[in-house]
Order: sequence, then C-alpha cells, then structure tokens
Amino acid sequence: MTNAPDVAAPNTSDIYQPSAEIVEQANVTAYMRQKGLSSYDELHRWSLENNEAFWSDMANELEWYQPWDKVLDDSNKPFFKWFTGAKTNIVHNAIDRHLKTWRKNKLALIWEGEDGEQRSYSYFSLNIEVSKIANVLKSMGVKKGDVVTIYMPRIPELMFSMLACAKIGAAHSVVYGGFSEAALADRLADAKSKVLITADGGFMRNKVIELKKIVDEALARTPTVQTCLVFKRAGNAVEMVQGRDLWMHDLLNLPIANSSCPTEEMDAEDMLFILYTSGTTGKPKGVVHTHGGYQVGTSTTLKYVFDVKDEDRYWCAADPGWITGHSFIVYAPLILGATSIMYEGAPNYPYPDRWWQIVARTGVTVLYTAPTAIRGLMRFGELWPSRHDMSSLRLLGSVGEPINPEAWRWFYQVIGGERCPIMDTWWQTETGHFMITPTPVMPLKPGSATKAFLGIEVDVVHEDGTPCEPNEDGLLVIKRPWPGMMRTVLNDPQRYVDTYWARLPDMYAAGDSARKDEDGYIWVIGRLDDVIKVSGYRLGTAEVESALVSHPAVAEAAAIGLPHEVKGNAIHAFVMLRSGFEGSHELEEKLRAHVGHELGPIARPDSITFTLSLPKTRSGKIMRRVLKARALGQPEGDISTLEE
Repeated sequence: MTNAPDVAAPNTSDIYQPSAEIVEQANVTAYMRQKGLSSYDELHRWSLENNEAFWSDMANELEWYQPWDKVLDDSNKPFFKWFTGAKTNIVHNAIDRHLKTWRKNKLALIWEGEDGEQRSYSYFSLNIEVSKIANVLKSMGVKKGDVVTIYMPRIPELMFSMLACAKIGAAHSVVYGGFSEAALADRLADAKSKVLITADGGFMRNKVIELKKIVDEALARTPTVQTCLVFKRAGNAVEMVQGRDLWMHDLLNLPIANSSCPTEEMDAEDMLFILYTSGTTGKPKGVVHTHGGYQVGTSTTLKYVFDVKDEDRYWCAADPGWITGHSFIVYAPLILGATSIMYEGAPNYPYPDRWWQIVARTGVTVLYTAPTAIRGLMRFGELWPSRHDMSSLRLLGSVGEPINPEAWRWFYQVIGGERCPIMDTWWQTETGHFMITPTPVMPLKPGSATKAFLGIEVDVVHEDGTPCEPNEDGLLVIKRPWPGMMRTVLNDPQRYVDTYWARLPDMYAAGDSARKDEDGYIWVIGRLDDVIKVSGYRLGTAEVESALVSHPAVAEAAAIGLPHEVKGNAIHAFVMLRSGFEGSHELEEKLRAHVGHELGPIARPDSITFTLSLPKTRSGKIMRRVLKARALGQPEGDISTLEE
C-alpha cells in the first residue's frame, strides 16, 4: 500500500498541546475523575476492560421507556444487538424529555437561507413542527415499520421530516439533494417507499436546484411511490400530478395536522433509518441503523469529543442528507439539548466570508466541517476571515477524509486563532458515530485522527490479521462491536457479512488503509477499494462507469480518483468508444454532462481520456490501480494478472 499524496507521513515532533483551561473544563475530565482515574489513556483502558459497564453508563444518561435486559447480545455474530429488551424512541430523547425542563424554551435550531432568510426554533416550537408533519404522515397511511424517502434542500423541514418519521416509528431514507433522478429512483425502489417528501427546489449559489423536476423523472422509473409531499421553498414552477402530489403547506393548515402527536414506543433494535452508501460493485448499500444503540453512540461521542455544553452554539456545516448530518446535525445535538446552526447555501456565496460572517453573528463556539471546505476557503487567503470577530470559537472539527497538515494548520491558526483544538474525526456511514478521534484533553498531531474513542478498539493489521509494526501501512480494523454500528444491509444480510466481516475473523474491516505511529496515533491513508471520495462524498466507481456506459457512444469505461487540491479527489475517467464514434473535446463535454445528469453534479468527471483498451485481469476485472499509477506517472506494481 502506498501513502496518499495529501496525507503527510507521521511527524511526531509536530504536537499541539491543549491548554490547562480546556483540559480542566472538559466533559471527559469530569467523567475521568468520576471513575477515580488520572489520565485519558487510563480511562480508555478502563472503558475496554469494562466495556459493557462503560456503555451502560452512557445509556443511563438517556431516558428509556423500559430498561434493557442485556447491554450487548453477541449470540448471532456479526449481527450484534445492543440494549436488548429496552423500549425507547430517539425522538423522546431528542425532543420530548426537554419539554419537561427549562430547555423547552431554549433555541434548538438557528437556520439561515442562502438568500438571507433567517428562522429559529425553540425545543417547544420544534416539537410542534415535528408533530404536525408526523400527523400528516399518519393521515397518508404511514405506519410503524414503513420507509419514507426524503429528498430535500438544506432547510429546517428536512430535519423536521426525519424526526417526524422516527416519532411515529417509520424509518427514513434521506437521499442527498444533489443526487440525480437515476440515483433517487434506485434508492426508492430498494427501500420500497410508498411516500416521498421533497420540495419544489432549493438555492445553491443563487441558482434554483429544481428538485421536484428531478423527482418527477425518478418517479417515472419507480412505481412504488403513491404519495409525494412537496414543501415550498424556492417558488419555482412545478408540475403537480393529480392524486399523487400534494403541497405540504396546504396539508399543514388542515385539522389533520394536529400539533400534538404521541411518540411511538419502539424496541431498541427497531430500524431508525436507512442511508445508502456507495459500494465498489453493484448497487449502493442500504445501511440500517436502529433507535437504541445509535442514540447512545452519537450523543456520547458528541458530548465528549466536541465537549458540548448548555451554553454552546454548535455548527456542523455538513448536509443532513449524509451520515454526518444525520448524526451530528439532527440527532446528537438535540439529544444533548444543544443549540445548532444550519445554513442552506455554499460557503463562498456571495463572498468567501459567508461562513465567518455566520460564526461571528451567531456566536458559534464549535465548528465542525470537512477538509475540502477548509481547502476551498484557504484559497481566498486570510483577509476574508480576518474581517470577522470569531473569538467565540473554542473547538474546531474535521470530518470526511484525512486532513492534510497544511489545511490543519491554516484552520488552527487563521480560523481558531491558535486557541481551538481540532477534533479530527474518523468514522463511516456504517459506524454511525466517531470511532477514531481526539477529545479536547489530548495532544494533537496535524493529519492524525489520534486514537480510538472510549469503548472502541481499533488496530492496523496485515492481511492475516497480525498487528503491523509502528509506521507500517496496513488494514484499519475495529476489534469489537460498538452501539452505533450498522445492523445489516437492507434486504441483503449476506452482503453485510461479506463486505465487512469476511476478510478477517471477528474483526470489522473498515476498507481503509492506515498506519499507527510509535505513540499509538492512527494515520488514515485512504480507501482500499474502488470508492472515490470527492469533497468528502463517497462515490462508487461502478456507479460512475455505469453512467458513462449508458451513453450510446461508450463501450466501456473505468473511473479513478486523482488527488485534487480542493476536493481531495477528482474523478478521471478512461473511456473506450463504440465503433463509429471518435473522441473529441465536444464528446468529452457531452459525457461529463451525461454523468452529471445520471448521478448528480458531484459525480461529473473532471476529465476523460479516450483509450483503445483498458488494463484488465484475466477474469475481466479492470485494474484501476494500474490506470491510477499511469495517470500519476508512478510504477504500475505487480501486473502479472493482466490479460495482456
């Protein structure tokens, strides 16, 4: 395995120590003292030796309708269950219990539209919005166990709709609003959704993204959807299909939209949501998460990693349509009773200081974002952030991919004023919450996600499962189950076993390569498989290639990710044309547009090379690593399995 170009080799001399004040006031310090321990490493050791006691402590910070019989049920590995026998609903902990305290009048959400519109919701008003949507869904026949698909812009109603589904016991399947009709249709069909919630459109860089138009094309391919509920946001003209499409604002004004709705009692292992993540072959995987363990894992990691307290203004600048948004915009902040910020548009619209303006105006104390956004804003220099007073910030965070040290230092120095530790978090859609991450009490090394979180055991191993030596590249594995872990792949349990557990016995294979330095700090290098991470979003090479081959000019295609200064990776495609077609700049532009139409703008290749052949194994598998080596001018490695 080779080091990814944008991840520096471990530099153990480059260490940033937290201030005594941060250490003293940290939530994790209080827990450490409660246990009579004197260091974070001791606490981590204790949390592994007493794993069920640790997770039981964390679960006891929440309310349950009925307590659990067993913390962990590992009788049917790798289909682990957590808090079995317990009755709960994540919405009870995210909303209902706060209504019995002073927090009911506290701000839950401060939202800003790209067009400058501003709205805010207390926990009391959040409950009303969620209850009304929940009652509308019930009136549409949605019941416990159904799957509702949500395809919306970054507006409060996206959060409300997710919570409304969970409240009545339906699972939500959120499809990111940047995906195309083909991607949406595939996900609708796999989830067998009868109800879809969308909006007329959303704003991005002063353009209207016409979501309803994309929905109409997707529904022409998918017969399962009977009802399409449409929120009004952008005011663009839309076609409403009689008997299928209904305006949500009309329904919310009817008596059916009562502002009071009981929260459904759920089993801890009942499905909370499905979120589709790209696979290396075939269709995307429907990752299944459940109410009980997920609420414990997400709230615990947010509390101790981002040190969230009642006075904080917390901003996770992701999209709710991805796992980062599910866990750390919607669920965990609400469970902790936090005040969150949500912003609809682009970070550099209309000017490159939009984010810094929001931080200064709303008094953000914790900012959590992706390296691709940091690199993108770095390009505009220090002048833009220097115009704003960002002294309210006390912690920063990074998510989505390894952060290169140069971007880490800029974030730390220019945005954090050299006083805000950076919580560089490694985790996945599948893990549900942070797995490798610092807490505010730990010394930091730019580019390293430091060590496993409390109760989590990770390692870097060889192909045979034996531990790697310090600074030796290997496979990143998780050695024991954790509460927020995915439970299965929707409709395909064997795929869950094969993808994550078949490689090494009793170890979860993360699919990433990594190394561990002499201090035990983990340095994640990147994906082992053929998934390309663009701006923090995972795209399967198979999906991009399928989109290219669906064009009449293309016979075969291979997609690879090449290092990109801003996006982390850019998609580069190699295309073999059908006879009668010739490669040209015009055809390249048509193919790029075609992929954008089929999969969404995020998947559009940056460049396309027309070729007469592709390197393949004798079994017909395209050797993408060979293409990548050629593109980067690197040695091609072992090519003994090539058919030529």
